[in-house]
Amino acid sequence: MAVHSREAALNSTERLLLSLTAPTPVPKPIPQVDFELDDLDADEERYLDFYRKVAVHEDMLVPLAGHHDGPHSYYVLFDRTATWGHPGMPQILAVHLQRDPEKQTFSFERAELPLPAMAQSWLIQRGCPHDAIGLDSELGTPPADEATRALERRLVDRGDHYAMGYSYTCDDPDDMVTVVALRALDERTPSPYRVVVEEVDTDAWTHTLREGGFDTSKAALQWCEDRLTGEASPLSPVRPSAATIPPAGVAKTLAPRPAGRSR
Repeated sequence: MAVHSREAALNSTERLLLSLTAPTPVPKPIPQVDFELDDLDADEERYLDFYRKVAVHEDMLVPLAGHHDGPHSYYVLFDRTATWGHPGMPQILAVHLQRDPEKQTFSFERAELPLPAMAQSWLIQRGCPHDAIGLDSELGTPPADEATRALERRLVDRGDHYAMGYSYTCDDPDDMVTVVALRALDERTPSPYRVVVEEVDTDAWTHTLREGGFDTSKAALQWCEDRLTGEASPLSPVRPSAATIPPAGVAKTLAPRPAGRSR
């Protein structure tokens, strides 16, 4: 799922921030995120830490999903500044806030993740109700097919079975692709290394998500590198098991990352 503007002259990460159900030459207004932290600055060090790690580019964060439950707030955000950062860095930010009005302060957790479904899973693992963190249907590209929808559901529902080892997001309008390499937490899992690849069709304005299985981290990372250079073979099928369970939430080192490609 990508989130970008419609004018070709603009940076590609602006191209998907329009209504996709009824394309129009007039851009859909970009919604603003509100962390609702007024008067919760009693702990100045924590407030500054949140500002540095999350809110410094608040006007460039697009709320793809959000849920508020008493003192808790959960956000799936698209970070429009990521395209100007280190090549390949994740563009999705998951944020969990817990407010304490009596002490006039708050605590927070954050994670940079490559796919919205992985951010949803990360928030669910931190107490967000499953059905409360659905993505805004008017932002981003819709799934192209049922295979994409099914894999996204599994990413959301069973995200604690795999650890993320590597990801690369390319927002080149000629080849919008995100590759993610994962490792099974259960060593007995068939095809213990997985690659999930999201590709955006900028003509149809949809995205597909596919999964492949590998026996070694080296093979999984090599496939990612080959895809980024346009030389990948078809994804290897996942060896069957009693339950096929994709991805992930907690970043762990898989192996030295491939160089990828610069923008």
